[in-house]
Amino acid sequence: MKQYWFKSSLFDIEPGEDEEINPRMYGRQLANWLKTQLELRGYDVEPVIAEDWGRCLMCTRDPFMLWIGCGSVLEYSTSKPDEPPPSKEAVIWTCFTTAEVSLWKKIFSRPDTAPALEKLNADLAFILASEPSISLVEEP
Repeated sequence: MKQYWFKSSLFDIEPGEDEEINPRMYGRQLANWLKTQLELRGYDVEPVIAEDWGRCLMCTRDPFMLWIGCGSVLEYSTSKPDEPPPSKEAVIWTCFTTAEVSLWKKIFSRPDTAPALEKLNADLAFILASEPSISLVEEP
């Protein structure tokens, strides 16, 4: 798994979007933008999946699940439940790549996830680095 953290003015926080997942967790616009960017590079991305930790972009399910997780980083030490969402410029966004092999396939076929995961990670790194309104930051 490779993870990136960044700031950007590109993604707005939509009213009520955190009601789909967990309070003060954002990233719907990030996920939709990233889905489009991946599709432009030939990935057949499923509709965005809302998870409790953010959004999942499923790129393939067979022979293993290959996906990107994305969302905002919640600062629990300073966030209060009744506060309004932060400004989009103040949010630290994150994306990470993952490959998962089912137990059944681990036992019987053991598909090699490395090439696909390396390609997805390289594509994600390129997408993020190519967008002028994204500034990579160190792990928060």
